[in-house]
Amino acid sequence: MADTQGGMLGEQRRALILAEVRRRGGVRVNELTRLLGVSDMTVRRDLDVLARQGMVAKVHGGAVPADSASGHEPGFEAKAAQQPLAKEAIARRAVELITPGSVVAMSGGTTVYALARRLTGVERLTVVTNSVRVAEVFHPPGTRAPDPSQGPTVVLTGGVRTPSDSLVGPIADLAIRSLNFDLLVMGTHGLSARRGLTTPNVAEADTNREFFQAARRVAVLADHSKWGVVGMCRFAGLEEVDVLVTDSGLDEAAREEAASVVGDLLIADV
Repeated sequence: MADTQGGMLGEQRRALILAEVRRRGGVRVNELTRLLGVSDMTVRRDLDVLARQGMVAKVHGGAVPADSASGHEPGFEAKAAQQPLAKEAIARRAVELITPGSVVAMSGGTTVYALARRLTGVERLTVVTNSVRVAEVFHPPGTRAPDPSQGPTVVLTGGVRTPSDSLVGPIADLAIRSLNFDLLVMGTHGLSARRGLTTPNVAEADTNREFFQAARRVAVLADHSKWGVVGMCRFAGLEEVDVLVTDSGLDEAAREEAASVVGDLLIADV
């Protein structure tokens, strides 16, 4: 019997699912059921087939590209193309966490970058970052050194550059260890209730731990596709997060699980 549902052959469905996973960097089962007009069970069977073929890696509630599992670290541009509307919504919500005159650490990542673009006019703000991209938001290449009275003062840690344009390693760690922050705004490759916050990069995990140690409060910005993704290296538990800002694409079960562990859960409407 032909594998059909919703008027579409199984091979056609799986091709569309694979294209969506690659385009967005990850999808959830409930998103695919709405997109394809089929049942959860059908989508899960299709994901099982694609996983056996090595085309995707299954995660809690959905799937990501096979090469994004555990040890693979995408570049900045590849990450920026994933969930852009959710990241902008999260950035809009996260602005309320920033206080003029405070010292804010900002890690690498495209969601943190989206927030940085909204902070250029905040008065008396000091930003410490290990992200080349975040630093360039405040100090565009080729421009004169800014007047501190006209916008944030930026401190770039130095270190070894990762594929996602973060600076990590002993130099970055030493710089961060000597400072204290009112707030840390952190991105993450993946997060889960069981494994916490993870990254594919060993050195980045060490640098992220230094950030956590130096901050009075920690806010993590992560869109819904990050939930259930587990990178090779764990750098913090969810219980260490004071505020988790995510988007309305996160399903109810995951929301309840996250809310039971983190200090505050903020949901940004997309």
